[in-house]
Order: sequence, then C-alpha cells, then structure tokens
Amino acid sequence: MAYNQESSVETSIIKFKDQDFTTLRDHCLSVGQTFKDETFPAADSSIGQKLLQEKRLSNVIWKRPQDLPGGPPHFILDGISRFDIQQGGAADCWFLAALGSLTQNPQYRQKILRVQSFSHQYAGIFRFRFWQCGQWVEVVIDDHLPVQGDKCLFVRPRHKNQEFWPCLLEKAYAKLLGSYSDLHYGFLEDALVDLTGGVITNIHLHSSPVDLVKAVKTAIKAGSLITCATPSESTDTAQAMENGLVSLHAYTVTGAEQIQYRRGWEEIISLWNPWGWGETEWRGRWSDGSQEWEETRDPRKSQLHKKQEDGEFWMSCQDFQQKFISMFICSQIPITLDHGNTLHEGWSQIMFRKQVILGNTTGGLRNDAQFNFSVQEPMEGTNVVICITIAITPPNLKAEDEKLPLNFQVIPRFQEKFPPVFSSPFGNVVQSSNNKFRRNFTVTYHLNPGNYVVVAQTRRKSVEFLLRIFLKTPDNDRHLSHHFNLRMEGSPSEHGSQQSVFNRYAQQRLDIDATQLHSLLNQELLTGPPGDMFSLDECRSLVALMELKVDGRLDQEEFARLWKRLVHCQHVFQKVQTSPGVLLSSDLWKAIENTGTMGTLELWCLGSGGGCDAHTPSSKAGTAVPGNQRGALQIWCPPQSTLTLGGL
Repeated sequence: MAYNQESSVETSIIKFKDQDFTTLRDHCLSVGQTFKDETFPAADSSIGQKLLQEKRLSNVIWKRPQDLPGGPPHFILDGISRFDIQQGGAADCWFLAALGSLTQNPQYRQKILRVQSFSHQYAGIFRFRFWQCGQWVEVVIDDHLPVQGDKCLFVRPRHKNQEFWPCLLEKAYAKLLGSYSDLHYGFLEDALVDLTGGVITNIHLHSSPVDLVKAVKTAIKAGSLITCATPSESTDTAQAMENGLVSLHAYTVTGAEQIQYRRGWEEIISLWNPWGWGETEWRGRWSDGSQEWEETRDPRKSQLHKKQEDGEFWMSCQDFQQKFISMFICSQIPITLDHGNTLHEGWSQIMFRKQVILGNTTGGLRNDAQFNFSVQEPMEGTNVVICITIAITPPNLKAEDEKLPLNFQVIPRFQEKFPPVFSSPFGNVVQSSNNKFRRNFTVTYHLNPGNYVVVAQTRRKSVEFLLRIFLKTPDNDRHLSHHFNLRMEGSPSEHGSQQSVFNRYAQQRLDIDATQLHSLLNQELLTGPPGDMFSLDECRSLVALMELKVDGRLDQEEFARLWKRLVHCQHVFQKVQTSPGVLLSSDLWKAIENTGTMGTLELWCLGSGGGCDAHTPSSKAGTAVPGNQRGALQIWCPPQSTLTLGGL
C-alpha cells in the first residue's frame, strides 16, 4: 500500500520514552539482531495484574509473528479494512470501534500506521503515532505478542489472514497508556481524540431530534470518525443479548441510507461489531437474513445487502435510537446540529497547551487556572465549544488519585478577581467511571456577546491538560477562519516579549493574518469590560495600515512596529487620562502631543455618524485628522467622542 509523505517536520513528533525508531532500527540491522523493547518487556507487567487476575490468565508466552503458525506474517495485506480487526481478551471495544472507523480515513491511518513491513528492513521493531494533548507522539514497540496456545491473547489476525497491523497497533496503544490492563474498558471519546486530535460531537440518541441519515452521510463525506455505544444491562460487563446486540459495547457506524420499502421509504444505518467475524450481529429488522431485504425493490439492494458473518449489519434508524444510547462524531472542527447538519461552519480556535494546575493539599478546590476568551457577535445556536484533554495518568498513580475530578466552569468575566464560591449554570465536571479516568471532555454553549473566562480546578496534587476553545465565526468571516490554530504556552497571563507573543500566534509561520492578530490583541493587550475588544474589521484595518508587502499578513518586523506603537499608545493613555479607563475629547490634544515621533494620530469613530473631529496642535477646531498615512497609528472612539480603550 502506498503512502503519501507527510508535510510535517519529523522533529515536531514527540518520541515516547525518548526512543527514536530510526536509530534503534539501524542499530539492530547493523548488528544483525531483532529489537527487544526493555521499556515494555515481554512479561506479565506489560499485561497488568488487573487483567491477569480478572481473566485468570496463565501460561502466557510471548512470540513474534513469524514464530506463529499460519505462514509468513504481513503488516498490511490487500489494503487496510475494519474487517482485519478481531477483538481478543481485553475489553477494548472502545478503542477498536474507533480504529474501525479510522480505517475508512486514509489521512489519519497513514499518519498513524506509517510505512512498515515484515520484509524490507525488518528488525522486529515497529512504530505508531497517537495524538496527545496537542502533539503527535510516536510509540516504538518490538513485535513480541502475548499468546496462549499459539493464538494471540488480545487482538488477533483474521483466520488465514496473517495480517498483524491491528495486533501491533493495539500493543503500541497499550504501551502508551501503561499496559494492556489500561485498555480494559475505557471511553470512546478518548480513543477518537487519540487517533485524530479532533473534536467530539456527542448525540444523545434517546433525546436528540437529529436527522441520522443526513448526519452520518455528511460526517462520513467530511472524513469524520463515527462510533456508537449500547447501554449497560443488569451487570457492568459486556453481555450478548437475544436480539444479537451486546450490552455495554462500542460499535463503528459505517453508513446510513434511505431505502425503498413497500409504499414508502425507511431509514437504515450500518454498524460494525469489533468482535468481528462469526460473532454476534443484530437479528431484528433489516438484519442480514430479515424479511425486509426480501421485500424491498430498491435498485441498490445488491450493493447494500451483503449477507456475511463479518460483524457488520444494517438496522432501522428507529431501532438504532431505541437500542443504542449515544453516537459520537469526531472531526477537526465542531459539528453543530442546531439547525440541521452544518458541518462546514466557520470556527476559530484558541489552544492553551501544557497547562498545569496544582490542587489544594487540604482537599479543597483551587481556582488558579483562568483562561479568557470573548464572543464578538450574537449568533443562533451553539457558538462556543470547550474541549479539555487531560494528560495520561502515570501508571503508578494510586487508584484513589485517579478518581479525583477535574472541574471547570465557564463564567462571565465581570471582574478580574473571582469570588471563592462559583454559582454558574455552565459548570461541568470531568469524572471517573469504572475506575477509569476520562481524559477528553467536550461541552457546547450558546453564549451572548461578551467576555468570558474558563476556570479549571482540581483536588489532585497536579493536573496537566490541554484546553481548546472553539468560537463560531460569523458568515462574512468564514472564508478567513474556517480552521486556524492559536497555541498559547505556559500561563495565560504571562505576556513576555513581543517576539514571544508573535511566535505563540504565528503557528510556526513567519507571519500572521488579521484573524490571528484579532485574537492576539484581545488576549494579550486588553483587560477592559465587555464591548471594548478589538473587532475583526479593526484588525483587518491595522494589517492594511502596517503591511508593506500588501499580502494581508504582518511579518515579524511589521508586527514589531505595530506592537511598539500600541504599547506606546497604552502608556500615553495611562499618562493623560483624567477619568479612569476613559480618554475625554478635551484630552485628545495631550495624547497627540505625547505621541512624539510615533507618527500621525488618526481617529476613527465607530457606529453611525461617520468621521470624528478633534483638535490637534497643528489643526483648527473642526478639522479632521489626516488619514490613510502608512505607518500611522489609528485609535478608535465611539460616536460620543469619548475614547475608551479598556486598560490600554
């Protein structure tokens, strides 16, 4: 199978446990040995005591694929498919269902699987990549697999297939999380995000009035991953039911259609069970051997209905909504279902990476992690999506520590200091379940225009996490901000030099556009009340004012000149203001006089009223300040001729 070369720089990939694949492989080839991974040894410790005891595993040995019966092994044989996967002894359907959906997306699977082989440059070493808190992490493993009776203990190759990419990928994920025991039960959201770095949309099937066929077809066309889950029954373990479904189990959603049936149409959905070939499938309406397939005269019948014991089946959407509890869509930008399926909405993103907060050793919550954002314009439906990803818990962490929650709230920013007790309708808690700590949490909001703050708290000693804030952009801005990424390292209140500020927003480029400048100025420079933020149109004007190449972007030198002028303006404002936070019209000439050699001071008035008149040392009353001079500084004032800069 051919893979396209990645555009990302190899050095940007984090090496898990500082293991470099190329160095290790080349060393093994030079000395004629196969790789042996001491960091994840072929031993019971890599399986984990919890799984060993629960499954009563004994006589487990580790073998390389070429030492197993069935013929020579292959990494990939005749392409990649969900039907290559067959779940084994670990309850990791949550990961395998996400993996089954991943096989339908070439972009993601190429990034994760890489080009690997059991023949070309084989040295018993393989590598896989996973997304962790904003970065791709490469995990190196050897190809020893735990077996019992010459059969793989966990994910196993299909009968007579000898295709080992699913087995090795599962092992790499187990190493990343700590052991195979850490794969034993988990959350679909975690697997989907770890495989893509995307955003989760959770559709509650019992209550959401969603057009399922349209939602599934739109998401698949966009390359999204889609999974779903059944509720638990009488026990907290997966159990096969009489209708052919499995309780407390994850499935891959593989398609949805409207099909002709009798005198009308029926909506059906296609699912795949990670238990794989010859295992449990749905036995109700539209199942493989059902009467509905005999009665339909739909011309697509032969394409849709393939009666095979491969774990994949159709069922009616009505039955699906009754028997399943949630459907998860994972995509690179949020999907809102407020007014139909609007997958191609415009979104901007603010990313706070490598955030660490400390808990209160007395057991209380601390509110020392605060992250500001603003909603600029009123919009219908969901307009803010908050995503928190918690760093993987160290394997040796005590069980009682794992159960402690991370709490976060979104509250209006009415003042700089917050009361010790929060009362907010937006509060949410990331909690543990089945002794597993959920690492990815997504919440959607409809917020009015204004300034807001995300406040994160913990009772643990410390928590490292990634915070992503997605803001819906208005219709006229979507061509600029369909999906951009603002990375903010360290403390959100730590500005640093103008160079470090620029680098945080430039996305590893050498310049920034008006949208990035918009977020930069509002995050780094303004501290005023709601309504005093730079608008996107104003930032476009600033870019047009300062750029020399006329390409709609500011390079580092152009941004440095702008930053210097803005900081100078801040100092002038603080020096001449006679009313706190406000610069009166009568004081404007003092401000102009204090600009010194910074250039002509231009005044723009926002709102209906047109231009703004002001006194300057060289102009008569009623004469407008000259405009459109490259390199000049622009300041904005409301129509009442009172200049408010919100802390500038």
